[in-house]
Amino acid sequence: MEFIDYTTLKMVWWLLVGILWLGFAMTEGFDMGVGMLLPFVGKTDEERRVAINAVAPHWDGNQVWLILAAGAIFAAWPIVYATTFSGFYLALMLMLFSLFFRPVGFDYRSKLENKKWRSTWDWGLFISGIVPPLILGVAFGNLFLGVPFHYDDYLRSFYDGNFFGLLHPFAVLSGLLAISMFVMHGGAYLMMRCGDEVYNRTRTYTQFAAIAVIALFAIEGLWLWTSIDGYALTSEINTGAPANPLGKTVEIFEGAWLTNYTEYPLTMIAPIVGFVAAFGAFLSARARKAGIAFAMTTMSMFGIILTGAFSLFPFILPSSVNPSHSLTIWDAASSELTLSIMLFATLLFVPIILIYTVWCYVKLWGKYSVEDIREKQHSLY
Repeated sequence: MEFIDYTTLKMVWWLLVGILWLGFAMTEGFDMGVGMLLPFVGKTDEERRVAINAVAPHWDGNQVWLILAAGAIFAAWPIVYATTFSGFYLALMLMLFSLFFRPVGFDYRSKLENKKWRSTWDWGLFISGIVPPLILGVAFGNLFLGVPFHYDDYLRSFYDGNFFGLLHPFAVLSGLLAISMFVMHGGAYLMMRCGDEVYNRTRTYTQFAAIAVIALFAIEGLWLWTSIDGYALTSEINTGAPANPLGKTVEIFEGAWLTNYTEYPLTMIAPIVGFVAAFGAFLSARARKAGIAFAMTTMSMFGIILTGAFSLFPFILPSSVNPSHSLTIWDAASSELTLSIMLFATLLFVPIILIYTVWCYVKLWGKYSVEDIREKQHSLY
């Protein structure tokens, strides 16, 4: 990859990390969304098994995107990974422990014909569906507020906040937006994969979630525009230099998070898609067009996530303690050799992941109904 210079490599990896998180949102978004809907769209054990069978064969493959995205941050931006895990340690541990319910819940939930046993694991799957998007949404919201960390002269990071300090109302609202997006996306997916009363209830919840996405996204945008000061680079930065977050000047002022939309008008496509596609998901679910609804929910999530990414660029992790210590894509990246080797591995292996993922869905595609569950009582789920 010698034909790609260091500055371009940094930009490429900002795009690739973003693509991996978009892949996580699209795949884990619908199976976590189904987990959140599970106790509500299924009134009987058989109906809940219909919902479970729609995602159970795929959830572990979908989780590959979460592992890839986290691993990419570790490899591409090691200083971001280290600082983030220091500050968000308790929150990330809560997310990790919530994920423990997933393999156990899917594999053991239907092993015993005991109502209390199965109900307990249904709520366990609900927890494993709602906690990760809530925590990731809160974390993403905190990026716009600034994270309380700084470095000493030896680049040792110090975190000056605590867990409860992350629960700013704006960040909590971001978490609720993430939950609404996943419920909307999971509902659209479940509409494609189930029948009977599960379909009708899911259709209703999908419409409610789409309305919530539109409302929360609008409130977040207005809040960011009117009440939250943004970060901006006010000094020259050597985009091709090795990682060193201490050699720049950053200032905080009103409206800074929106300057990229003024300088690069094409980025306005992202928030427009976020709103329009969410409304399209509402209309499609109302019209019983499950496939179109799923496409709309995917586009809406992509638009909303890209809206945040475009606002933050080039910042990755802003510091509220010392803004000049904020991490950007230019001063937090791994070495040129590391980024080059990783790019080669990514171009080789990500297409393989995409191929086997699509193959699994093609082979296992179909609708589930209560009759299917009754006919296949020996089914794993």
